[in-house]
Amino acid sequence: MRSVIGVIAGLLTGVVLTLALAPTYAQGTRLTGVRGVNHVGLSVDNFDESLAFYTQKMGFPEVERFKNDQGQTTLVFVQAGPSTFLEIAPSNANRPAGLTHLGLQVDNMDGVIAALKERGVTATAPRSVGTEWTVSSVTGPGSRLELTGLGPQSPLEKATAAWGK
Repeated sequence: MRSVIGVIAGLLTGVVLTLALAPTYAQGTRLTGVRGVNHVGLSVDNFDESLAFYTQKMGFPEVERFKNDQGQTTLVFVQAGPSTFLEIAPSNANRPAGLTHLGLQVDNMDGVIAALKERGVTATAPRSVGTEWTVSSVTGPGSRLELTGLGPQSPLEKATAAWGK
């Protein structure tokens, strides 16, 4: 009888500990507030040819185009899926051709940055890049991440809402 009581006590202790620690197990070290990958940044040698490939051959609609003060295109966002975009930019001496970054969409930019800082990660202060659109850069080992905060009137959120209509 004692061994049965000991086993039951052990099981109950295990259940209590499991339930008490469940948020830790379920959450792990996941960063709260990150929705997922929103875009992939690409730098390309032949910008016009690359943009034509993605828009004409692949059928990805152009969503947003950024230009500098001289009227030259600095980057274009095309929509590959409902909430997935490619950020295509011309390569140059400071930005060689290839993958430049992953854009992670976040629900609460300040909250995510604060959580990253608690983990010893450096993130730049958020900056506005368009209508209801802010970004922050995070440098990881061998890669750059871009935190992306989007409001409902941002071009990317509008494109996401209009997908398939």
